[in-house]
Amino acid sequence: MNYIVAASTDIGNTKNTNQDSYGIRVYTTVAGKIVFAVLCDGVGGLDKGEVASGTVVNAFCRWSENRLPKLCEEGIADDVIRVEWTNLIDEYNEKIKVYGKKSGVKLGTTITAMLITEKRYYIINVGDTRAYEITDNVRVLTKDQTLVEREVEAGNLTREEAKNDARRSVLLQCIGASDSIYPDMFFGETKPDAVYMLCSDGFRHEITDDEIFAYMSPEVMLSSESMKNNMDNLIDINKQRMERDNITVLSVRTFE
Repeated sequence: MNYIVAASTDIGNTKNTNQDSYGIRVYTTVAGKIVFAVLCDGVGGLDKGEVASGTVVNAFCRWSENRLPKLCEEGIADDVIRVEWTNLIDEYNEKIKVYGKKSGVKLGTTITAMLITEKRYYIINVGDTRAYEITDNVRVLTKDQTLVEREVEAGNLTREEAKNDARRSVLLQCIGASDSIYPDMFFGETKPDAVYMLCSDGFRHEITDDEIFAYMSPEVMLSSESMKNNMDNLIDINKQRMERDNITVLSVRTFE
């Protein structure tokens, strides 16, 4: 499997600081080419969200640099990824809480991290950053850990009502601001001629799945330059529609 990657971020219309942080890397390993991508959204309304998001992104990127080569030699297993990533989140949940107490501030972050190998992908998610798979349609691979998502699952809100609910950004947990963290893990088969996308919630509130498909389907994501341009166009549409949050999107185009 081969990959083209791109990323774009914008402070948005109203924020003084971009609290989103990300990393995306392509590695050539004994197990073939692998992509590691991570996106964290510092929690709005809390102090120093960019510190929390940057700290967790850096920790996961160090894991990809130091631990991933060894796993490629041993063989990557679902349970190993689950344990190591969960332990990393638990560790930094405690570290950020300690930092916050010492500094007298509240800070936290969401995370979506994704490892893409030739055969399989691995995702961990806390909060409402998302991973998508775009082929001949747009499919969300993660599940939001939000109050409105819980209300939808309980039958108290419809999907359409949830999109406009004032509580749509209320998180059930985030790293650095929760006593304990319970991440969701997702696994699946890597598809050729697909686009895998990670985004902060600011990227998706004001645009539709049809618009995401029009700009980010595999047929129009053919180079890093075109990918970046297409994502920038969607960011501009979000801003024109008065999205208030920071906006970040990462994409990986697979091909054989």
